[in-house]
Amino acid sequence: MSQAQKLEELLTKSVIPDLDERLDEIFEEIAGNKEASEDAKEEIEELREFKADLKDVLADIESGDIEEDECKELIDDILEAQKGSDDEDFGFVEE
Repeated sequence: MSQAQKLEELLTKSVIPDLDERLDEIFEEIAGNKEASEDAKEEIEELREFKADLKDVLADIESGDIEEDECKELIDDILEAQKGSDDEDFGFVEE
């Protein structure tokens, strides 16, 4: 399996579903509170931007516009972020 295929699988089966799950959690919190805090709004925006970036990476994989070494770097970065987190917030540190 190529690095591009590994990256595509990691993004589609792990990272993007985790992002969607976190977005759902935030929206449930907002629905329960009837109002979004500034922190929630910021996190939603950051997660949406991150997801859009990941979709761009998937498009690059599909079109063959990404090098194997770049795929390997992205895989390593994602795995490191996942390892360093408590499986929530994708390695982002809350301020």
